[in-house]
Amino acid sequence: MPSRIRKRGLWRYRGSVTVKGVTMQKLFSDDTRKSYRTAVAWEDENRRVLEKEISKTNTNCWTLLEWAEKYLDFVQDRFNRKTYHAKKAAFGRLVRAVEPETDVEGITVSHALAFLSKQTKSRSGCAINKDRKNLSAAWEWGRKYLSGWPDGQNPFRAVDKLPEERTPRYVPAEEDFWSVYNLAQEEDRRMLLAFLHLAARRSEIFGLTWTDVDFGNGRVRLWTRKRNGGHREPDWLPMTTELREALRGVWEKRSIASPYVFICKDRSQLTLPHYGKPFTSRIHFMRKLCNKAGVKYFSYHAIRHLTATILYRGGYSVAHIQRVLRHRNPNTTAGYLHALGLGEVREVLEKGLKRPAQIIQFRQKTPDVANSEG
Repeated sequence: MPSRIRKRGLWRYRGSVTVKGVTMQKLFSDDTRKSYRTAVAWEDENRRVLEKEISKTNTNCWTLLEWAEKYLDFVQDRFNRKTYHAKKAAFGRLVRAVEPETDVEGITVSHALAFLSKQTKSRSGCAINKDRKNLSAAWEWGRKYLSGWPDGQNPFRAVDKLPEERTPRYVPAEEDFWSVYNLAQEEDRRMLLAFLHLAARRSEIFGLTWTDVDFGNGRVRLWTRKRNGGHREPDWLPMTTELREALRGVWEKRSIASPYVFICKDRSQLTLPHYGKPFTSRIHFMRKLCNKAGVKYFSYHAIRHLTATILYRGGYSVAHIQRVLRHRNPNTTAGYLHALGLGEVREVLEKGLKRPAQIIQFRQKTPDVANSEG
């Protein structure tokens, strides 16, 4: 029960909660009835919190809900939005299937199997396996970072993967890409060329800044979070001659002071709030161009696959192609990555991505690009 005390000449209510020798106190602003009711509510709420914390400390156990909250906070700070939502969705399904207050030490392989197997009627094996992977990773994170985590096997990893029927990814024909390219505006052409010549992911091109463009050494720095731990890591790739001219053209025609290379310059009613800002998704742009060109829709990521296909058909080794794609799987690519130099990759890109005919002429002049070339 709150007590009325005199503090610095003023009468005030003090809330106090003690559970098993642990005390929490809070001083309220005055001794009015309103402050008394507030203090009572504070004591009730914090008594439950304190009991729960002490119970967890005494038993060294985490509940499913606590584990989910801790892990998702970590993921939100370290990974991209897409990864966060995928992991959050996996936990959402688990919490609906298992009582949220269940201790994690009570989650067994049988629980994991029942949870994953129950989804087979409504979801594909590939989707269920993603839940298995995400929850398994979350369990290992708990083992590493949460004190009192239960010993023993990871229940989600112990469950065998479900059979998967993967639909082959659509890769556009070269002619389809160039048809779309020819219909785009000049700066959008340069953006599409960057996707093709760098085999880049969408976030890597949209997040490209002028500090990442090194005209002097003919290279581009791409940043990715696709590595273990979600850390943002850079990779330098050489610019082909054509890409260098394209990016220089963007630099020469800058009309808005922005650190980003590709920004929204459309002042229409829908895009005005994004004017002068870097792109984030721009999904409708590709769909409209594909429809206008009369070709099957393909995404920005499909251009990355197209680059790999062009190089493969050109007779370049898997090792060179993986270097261009910047894959870092230690079991298949690490040895090649350490052995290859940027000069070799430049040659691969120069020879492999040269198109049969020149489609656009970039204006030739010597701009003041000291800041970018330094």
